[in-house]
Amino acid sequence: MKLLGKNALVTGSSRGIGRGCAIELARAGANVAINYFSNRDEAESLAREIEALGRKAVIFQGDVSQQEVIERMIDETAQALGSLDLFVSNAVYSDREPMLKANLDGFRRTIDVCMWGAFYGVRAAALKMVAQGQGGAMAVISSPHAVIAIPTAMAYNMAKAAIDHMARTAAIELAPHRIRINIIHPGWIDTPGERKFFTEEQLAEGAKKLPFGRLGQPEEIGKAVAFALSDDAAYMTGSTLLIDGGVSLPWWSNRESGQQ
Repeated sequence: MKLLGKNALVTGSSRGIGRGCAIELARAGANVAINYFSNRDEAESLAREIEALGRKAVIFQGDVSQQEVIERMIDETAQALGSLDLFVSNAVYSDREPMLKANLDGFRRTIDVCMWGAFYGVRAAALKMVAQGQGGAMAVISSPHAVIAIPTAMAYNMAKAAIDHMARTAAIELAPHRIRINIIHPGWIDTPGERKFFTEEQLAEGAKKLPFGRLGQPEEIGKAVAFALSDDAAYMTGSTLLIDGGVSLPWWSNRESGQQ
């Protein structure tokens, strides 16, 4: 119960990695504010699961790409739970198209949610934590896309690279306020979002080719986030945790490309 008595907000937490983070924070003792965009039933199911663990849960619908929406959500979280101690920027949107053929509405939507949404959330959370005067901790869910130029994902690659540098800059600016911020790079995780791009058969076959022979689970990312937000990581800020089952290791990358 390393987060007992802490109050957290996780954006995009009705499903996938966000849900895994919310559950693990609750298991570690935190009360959790759940943000969702369109999956109300899943958000309510998550709230019941958190409450069954003996923690408080509140639900907010909202589009994180809208500055005023996330600022209001931060304020209402602090009012409902008593404070905002922990913040996880997780909400995501992504289309997959080659740059030359990309629908620019989807391209902009990806940037708005993944980059601007993360910035608005981190800034609003920081302002609230500074005003409270008790420090705090944040985690930004980014991606290996931030450093690997994966084709057909230019907007997502751009946004994730931007928020990595945003988080590192925030880490140094917020250090005097005893507010920590760290970055999480999940690998290929078994989430509903992956079904937008892959069939069940493709996911199963792809998983076999990974070093551990399986996809990662949202709770595995959630456990890392719970650690990064806890006092066990009190001297860690501006760091990046790579949790990808070894897929980014140079030897594995060479093996997959046919180099030995």
